[in-house]
Amino acid sequence: MQARRPARARSGRRAGDSGTREAILDAARARFAEHGYDGATIRGIAAGAGVDPALVHHFYGSKERLFTAAMRLPVVPSEVLAAAFAEADRRGDSFSPGEHLVRTALTVWESSQVLGIFIGLLRSALTSDAAASMLREFLTDAIIGPIAALTRARHPGADPADAAYRASAAASQMVGLALTRHVIQLGPITEASIADLAATVGPTLDRYLTGDIRARPDGG
Repeated sequence: MQARRPARARSGRRAGDSGTREAILDAARARFAEHGYDGATIRGIAAGAGVDPALVHHFYGSKERLFTAAMRLPVVPSEVLAAAFAEADRRGDSFSPGEHLVRTALTVWESSQVLGIFIGLLRSALTSDAAASMLREFLTDAIIGPIAALTRARHPGADPADAAYRASAAASQMVGLALTRHVIQLGPITEASIADLAATVGPTLDRYLTGDIRARPDGG
């Protein structure tokens, strides 16, 4: 009688969805910390979790969504940006995408489950080249890139470099606001309400995104 061959272990799934998800998130945090946002690949994260890369895509879809879940952020930045621009297109001049973005960002940053992680990331970026690189890469992929793409979509004839400049200016405004409010803790900014900051900073973001931002030829 011929001996039965032992069944081969099935690859690509661990026992239980919750265990698989947590293994993927643990591997993602380790890879992002070691290789940065750009250097951490879905394939490498899958290998660290002992699953098939297709399973990572199945659970999280994209690297941005995986990073968002790994960092315990409650929203996906590119989706918030797309919603803000869509609302601006629907409501026209009566809606300020800048105010909406400031209000949404501050509400997310200052939620109890995010604030500690967010402040830690900002502080690390000021003292660690690796943390600064990861934050820069994430901002480029998840915020600057989508803003530039949305700006080009609204203005098809715009120079791509101009759209990227506008998006980067908007990101610099938001990072500066986060630093002065939560790390440097500049009194009036720290004490201001989210509504007041949205009303103050929002119009500046609107100008960055759609207004006149270049130096005049005559230098005026």
